[in-house]
Amino acid sequence: MKPTIRLPAAWRRRLQLPPNDLLRNAAYRRLFTSILCSSLGGQVTMLALPLTAALLLHATPTQMGWLTTMELLPFVLFSLPCGVWLDRVRKLPVYVAGEFSLAVAVLTVPLAWAMGWLTIGWLYVVGFLIGTVYTTAGSAAQIVLTQVVPRERLVEAHAKNALATSGAEVAGPGLAGALIKAVGAPMALMIDAVLLLVSVAILRGVEAPETRQPQAGQRFWPQLKEGLRFVAHHRLLIALAVAVGLWQMCHNAALVVQILYATRELGMSERAIGLAYVAMGGGTVLASTLGHRISERIGPGPCLTLGIASCGLGWLLAAVVPPQHGGVAAFVVMLMLFGSGAVLIFINFLALRQAVTPEPLLGRMTSIMRWLIILPAGPGALLGGWLGEHVALRATLLFSGVTALLLAGLALRHPVIRAVRSLPSQPKSEAAPPEDPAAEAMPLKA
Repeated sequence: MKPTIRLPAAWRRRLQLPPNDLLRNAAYRRLFTSILCSSLGGQVTMLALPLTAALLLHATPTQMGWLTTMELLPFVLFSLPCGVWLDRVRKLPVYVAGEFSLAVAVLTVPLAWAMGWLTIGWLYVVGFLIGTVYTTAGSAAQIVLTQVVPRERLVEAHAKNALATSGAEVAGPGLAGALIKAVGAPMALMIDAVLLLVSVAILRGVEAPETRQPQAGQRFWPQLKEGLRFVAHHRLLIALAVAVGLWQMCHNAALVVQILYATRELGMSERAIGLAYVAMGGGTVLASTLGHRISERIGPGPCLTLGIASCGLGWLLAAVVPPQHGGVAAFVVMLMLFGSGAVLIFINFLALRQAVTPEPLLGRMTSIMRWLIILPAGPGALLGGWLGEHVALRATLLFSGVTALLLAGLALRHPVIRAVRSLPSQPKSEAAPPEDPAAEAMPLKA
């Protein structure tokens, strides 16, 4: 009879989940596992898609800008009607169907490459399909979380979700870089497709009860106007939309040139780029682990501002350090600062907007807010591509860094964002504001 190995009691206590840990909830545990799988596959796509365009199709900075813009365009076109639709249907089936559609979309790239059909135009179409899924299923996924987790624990839940993503970002880029080196960027996308199908299988077992029965008979335009009025009259939502929207402009400008800068000016190989992106995972792990406590200590508003400043500092560092003297190290630090900053932004942004919104308006609020913050992203991507092609790749990073740091300073001085020191509560009786004729002319910006 083999002796059993027993861990010391102190070790067992450390390995056990606390009694009130969210992962003890079976539905949230499935959600968490699904996010981990899809995030790991997403790391492959994040590197493989732009590398396919840059190295195999020899895309220019302007074409890279259009590739990013095609992924953003569905948010602009479909977000508002999607919000009304989501408030009429069950959200979990939309989430599951989106993950499956995403698997099909990325699978077309290796198939087109094998058949000799792959062009930059094909990648534009795939980018548009990916953006369409993120517009619909991405909004549904955020609402599913509120059906599984109590609202007072949303910051904690988003931090745990970010930790799942962070784990993928630590392991994923190195694996993706080696995989891309071994089989080529297009073929590596098959791994993402497989992991997305695993995510679908996991999500099908999630229990996410709808607390409100979907109503399919209501008219579209009155429902859309009700959602727009709610967002337009909420000072915190407007302030958050402006701050995060301008950050998205900076982020997408920098995103357009990152891979081009790494390959063409720093001379990094596919595997070296994958290893560099591990630093971004390290930054997200750190922020995911400490983000909830930082938010509790300084408040969700200042914590979000800290995230914007972290991203801006990273972009500025990469812009000012010469490629020949520490350029690769600056690129790695930039990714780490971006990873930590993005987590601090979104765990607070998502929790704040969900906490102040009545349940019947969650679908419309989510889609309207996503529409507002994505509007500046497309112009940001095109501007980043133009600066990269006509000025210099580092000029784009300089623009993003300086603009983000200025934005952080202004956000910290904004009375609404600065005043948010705890997660607001949403009275159950609160509904959308009453009809106001002046609301039709109210601009959706601060």
